Amino acid sequence: QVQLVESGGRLVQAGGSLRLSCAASGRTFSSSAMGWFRQAPGKEREFVAAITWNGVSTVYADSVKGRFTISRDNAKNTVWLQMNSLKPEDTAVYYCAAARSRYIVRTRDEYNYWGQGTQVTVSS
Repeated sequence: QVQLVESGGRLVQAGGSLRLSCAASGRTFSSSAMGWFRQAPGKEREFVAAITWNGVSTVYADSVKGRFTISRDNAKNTVWLQMNSLKPEDTAVYYCAAARSRYIVRTRDEYNYWGQGTQVTVSS
């Protein structure tokens, strides 16, 4: 069992930066790949980024590649999403999720634990 709590979302101007945090509790965090997803109003939840259980490998959606960075610290039971050069189209509720696997997966069905989400709004 893993409980996830996101924080760090807020209103920011285009071009700005935010760092989202996801605090995890539960024994399986350090053995799970972690991911960030986002959902904009009227759209489906989409993959943003993922990281392997040991933090060695990461993968990003094309829309955020070069602007966002996912990282984790298993000793702190935390995963982060650093978001730079934010655009209005990045506006969404951002969700942290824990995967069933140790290795990177992109599809929602591969994640079995989800946080409640944190709102990111980017103004133009």
